[in-house]
Amino acid sequence: MQSGKPTRSELKRQAILDAARQAFQQQGVQGTSMDAIAALAQVSKRTVYNHFATKEALVLVLITEVWHRANADLGVKYRADAALKPQLLQMAKAQVELMSRPDYLELVRVGFGHFLFHPEGMREQMKNTDMTDNAIGRWLKAALADGRLKPMDVGEAMGQLSAMLKGAAFWPQLTRMREPLTKEEQHKVAEAAVDMFLNYYQV
Repeated sequence: MQSGKPTRSELKRQAILDAARQAFQQQGVQGTSMDAIAALAQVSKRTVYNHFATKEALVLVLITEVWHRANADLGVKYRADAALKPQLLQMAKAQVELMSRPDYLELVRVGFGHFLFHPEGMREQMKNTDMTDNAIGRWLKAALADGRLKPMDVGEAMGQLSAMLKGAAFWPQLTRMREPLTKEEQHKVAEAAVDMFLNYYQV
């Protein structure tokens, strides 16, 4: 019976991620070597490569782990007996809140600073990623199967909703073109996007 205690390998992996986060934010991806990450994590360089083949992989894991933690915390599952808007709004608000988190924005800035000039690394790392495998994707699939949404390509529909949220919340804050959103502003952004989305897709 497992106790739930992290294994030695898991502890080393987390130490590497913590070290990479610190190094990337201080030196940038290009200015950080795998040797430096290994030294900060107090593991061998070979151990770093055993867990992460490239720096690109490390950056994407750091970003996606924050995103996945936020989605995992939602605890929202599709309910056939409830109105669609409150369900989708809860998830949209959680995403806008994440897009407004300083730690998330800083990680994305670090990643973009690298991938802007090395797009092939991003393409390679994203190749096997299922972009619909998250809370909103699963919710949309369930609502669609229940006949409460018009026929859609779930990935495309998610992209449309995401574009509305990011256009008003993510990009302006990422580029520091506006001050951080207040809770009230976050709610307004999420509600407007959900209203427009359901106005088109809801049966």
